Amino acid sequence: MSDPGSQATRQVGALFDFLAETYDDVGVPFFQPIAESLLRALPPQPGERWLDVGCGRGAVLLQVAPAVRPGVAVGTDISPQMLERCREHVTRARFDNVELVLDDAQDPQVAAAPFDTLSSSLVLFFLPDPVAALRRWLPLVTPGGRIGVTTFAEIDPRWQAVGEVFTPYLPPHLLDARTTGTRGPFASDAGMEQLLAAAGWTDVRTARDEVDVRFETPEHWRRHSMSVGQRGMWMAVPPGERDAVRDRAYDLLAADAAKDGSVTYWQRIRHTLGRRPEEAGSGR
Repeated sequence: MSDPGSQATRQVGALFDFLAETYDDVGVPFFQPIAESLLRALPPQPGERWLDVGCGRGAVLLQVAPAVRPGVAVGTDISPQMLERCREHVTRARFDNVELVLDDAQDPQVAAAPFDTLSSSLVLFFLPDPVAALRRWLPLVTPGGRIGVTTFAEIDPRWQAVGEVFTPYLPPHLLDARTTGTRGPFASDAGMEQLLAAAGWTDVRTARDEVDVRFETPEHWRRHSMSVGQRGMWMAVPPGERDAVRDRAYDLLAADAAKDGSVTYWQRIRHTLGRRPEEAGSGR
């Protein structure tokens, strides 16, 4: 599928194309433990057909693929470069039950539906209309099939303070409550549950978890922040002011450091789980 997506989602895709080479690959376990947590809440079953929307480099998909054999695992993403990095991992792992598709999570056109389970980790808050997207995901899942959507919950206040060094420079779309998680539907379990319910999913509930994130040095934090979506915040800072922003962040990190110079922060996450309603009269 060539050049899918609205302008807004293509812009997100362009950012992640730029990040793909080093994304989540600078020695800071973050997306991997979050994916592991999602799969504890939404355990893969042998023989399932599984769709991972916004698969990125494969944090969820690469764990699902061996677990669902002889079933199949399909990953979609708006970023061609993310899909290419994921494909490299699939090839190295010799998985023969994985398919990767260039597709827009806001308005998916993936042709292999329906699936038994749909997962989407840390994607929904990037989309311009989350409820519409969740509604579009319904027919991708078989009646009675499962969904699991991961979003951020509370963050260590110390880590939040480090992130706030960027705030004076950020345009409105980077200040969006969907990414900060401080208000709106992404700010609470109930808000996320209401999003899924409004889109037509049923049996909606929340599973919560917490991951620790360790940076060996302030410079290690900077390399991590440049390898994930926070790079967009760096890019919003005028070049002549980036050193000053870095130094303010380094001062905060140093104040939080352990004796060995490392810093560990916590990040809470929520998995919002549900099912597609059974079809009337299906007898299932």
